[in-house]
Amino acid sequence: MTRVLFVCTGNICRSPTAEGVARHFIEVRGLSDRIVVDSAGTNGYHVGEAPDPRTQKAALRRGYDLSKLRARKLEHFDFQRFDLLLAMDRGHLDIMRRACPEPYKGRLDLLMRYARDSEFDEVPDPYYGGPTGFDAVLDMCEDAVQGLLDDILKRA
Repeated sequence: MTRVLFVCTGNICRSPTAEGVARHFIEVRGLSDRIVVDSAGTNGYHVGEAPDPRTQKAALRRGYDLSKLRARKLEHFDFQRFDLLLAMDRGHLDIMRRACPEPYKGRLDLLMRYARDSEFDEVPDPYYGGPTGFDAVLDMCEDAVQGLLDDILKRA
């Protein structure tokens, strides 16, 4: 079983999008018995809240229902519990590296490292932008998650 955690700032836009996309493709590809995903935020601003309504709306247009997800803060035990902890941007990765115990630092990376068709290496925060930002995040997550799943299967 491979356990993957997606991490952004407040766990209401980018990381729940990645989690929802991953859950979908894990189910479609019949990998539910091999891969488990979750998401968290580096900050606890929105603990217990559903994803941002704009995030949910953009995701639902593509068939991803994020309504049952709830924000949570990254916990110290997550570094031990998850095999991969994937940050949406370098700022998150830096925060995770500072908090992560030395034996688990090799589990940290950027989600976009797994992207196959994107020149971007970070997922930009759509929170303060327009509605197209949420679609761009979905595009990036769909690409990177597919690459991530392929990579996990190759290593298994």
